Amino acid sequence: MIFKGKIANPWHGLKGIPKNIWLLSVATLINRSGTMVLPFLALYFTKELSVSVSEAGLAFVAFGLGALITSPFVGRLSDRFGPLSIMKLSLFTSGLMLFLFSFIGNYYIALGATFIWSALSEAFRPANLTFISKETDPSQRKTAFALNRIAINLGMSIGPVVGGILAYYNYHLLFYVDGITSILAGGFLLISPFEKFHVEQISEELNLSPQKIYKDKRFIYYMLALLPVEFVFFQHLGAVPIYFVKELHYTEAIYGVLMAVNTGIIIFVEVPLNSAMAQWRDSSSLALGSLLCAVGFGMMAFSANIYYLVLSIIVWTFGEMIFFPSSASYLSNIAPKDKIGKYMGYYQMNFSFSLMIAPWLGAVILDYYGSAILWGLTFIAASFSAWMLYRLKMEKV
Repeated sequence: MIFKGKIANPWHGLKGIPKNIWLLSVATLINRSGTMVLPFLALYFTKELSVSVSEAGLAFVAFGLGALITSPFVGRLSDRFGPLSIMKLSLFTSGLMLFLFSFIGNYYIALGATFIWSALSEAFRPANLTFISKETDPSQRKTAFALNRIAINLGMSIGPVVGGILAYYNYHLLFYVDGITSILAGGFLLISPFEKFHVEQISEELNLSPQKIYKDKRFIYYMLALLPVEFVFFQHLGAVPIYFVKELHYTEAIYGVLMAVNTGIIIFVEVPLNSAMAQWRDSSSLALGSLLCAVGFGMMAFSANIYYLVLSIIVWTFGEMIFFPSSASYLSNIAPKDKIGKYMGYYQMNFSFSLMIAPWLGAVILDYYGSAILWGLTFIAASFSAWMLYRLKMEKV
């Protein structure tokens, strides 16, 4: 883009992002660079514990249930004690839990360990969202959330690729590396020179709003509108790896490389894209992001050619890049200032519910009805979300 004879800097939106957000992003990068267990969890259960595809899908039910139960409590604790303390505790305890997980060989005990690990590790997310919301002005939030996602995806461009190589030799190595990086990230937060942040400055001045969250009709409608597209997006953790490895017969390493296409695009495009769309209505951004997810995942019903699969990943990646910063930004703008943590906790609980059900449901549909039915349903579901989210700007609900 050219203005007044000069080339516009596509990264100009990062100017003015608070120091604390940058420090948090570094910690997130360290942690996510070791993200190996979750992307290969379904394959670990099928290959190492010798269970069926449907039984492996239950691991995501256990993981989602742990996050589902934790999220609302963590949101409230973040409002009360500060999100930074919650994030440190989450990183240290989840890292230690991964080391214990690596010694488990029983399917049912492994499901229980997945639940505990999720409760510990997923406590990081609502605290992270609360921290960013309280540390930024509304005009900065989309870019700040996009920066945080760059850190996540830069790490994810490393973790699954290395994880695919390690899994080829020994699946237990995934747990050790993932655990070490979680502990290192917690250590970084512990020693980092954070400035006294906004949540601590206002914590003694809160005048709690009397309105109950379940009476906020706009919030409830928004959460319901997000569910179908969330169900679609989380197929990349459940049905997608099984589809690529089991049905299309690509190796784990190839699957890791294909997922790196997703993270690579996010690293280079997401911040400029969200800066360019800063003036868009959140409802329009959310609807477009959902529609691109519908098209991207739906495309996989028509071809197994690897180049075509890369194209489908590119399409839903653009949907992801638009959808996620807008979804968090919209909520932080409509939430009462004294209840941002609580709202983010329930927002994360919504994602956790999707994570609990969607990968398992996708695996079951893939197992019993085939890939064409699965990817056709993803197109319908995400398109329905796009319609509901677009209505946010036309109706007060």
